[in-house]
Amino acid sequence: MKFILRLFTWKSTLMFSLIVLVLLNVFSFYGLFTNKFYFFKFDNYIFPILTLVHFTFLYAMWFKIKEDEIADPQMRNLEYALYVIFLIYVYRLFNTVSILFSYSNFESHVIPATFLPLGILILFLYIMLLLLTLITFKHRKDKIGSYNFNKLDDGIDSWE
Repeated sequence: MKFILRLFTWKSTLMFSLIVLVLLNVFSFYGLFTNKFYFFKFDNYIFPILTLVHFTFLYAMWFKIKEDEIADPQMRNLEYALYVIFLIYVYRLFNTVSILFSYSNFESHVIPATFLPLGILILFLYIMLLLLTLITFKHRKDKIGSYNFNKLDDGIDSWE
């Protein structure tokens, strides 16, 4: 684990996460079986909307590390929301795997030549997104600290 954390510093993790998220947002509109982009399907907008939480968390993490601040309840809530979105990322990974394994079911149909290369690329991007998200959580804990809000309450006098 230490090797991975040295390989992916917090800055490189944030940059790779941004790149992977942008690419997956573009590919969320792409149809593997048809080799076309679908911008008028409501389902294709769900993933980009959910990634807004991830983008916000990455920005909050960058800001906290850059300004040497401690964690706050808003960042904690973002991270907890990102835990739920992480499960959606896992679902999307398994959905992509099932689409790729369904290739043999459609051998008699015309499937674009880009099906396997782009499908494997999307699969790789989802795996990278999962790994980078976990590494981001670890960097948040190491660089910003844990969510211990008892220290925050010590300096506050509620009667003032």
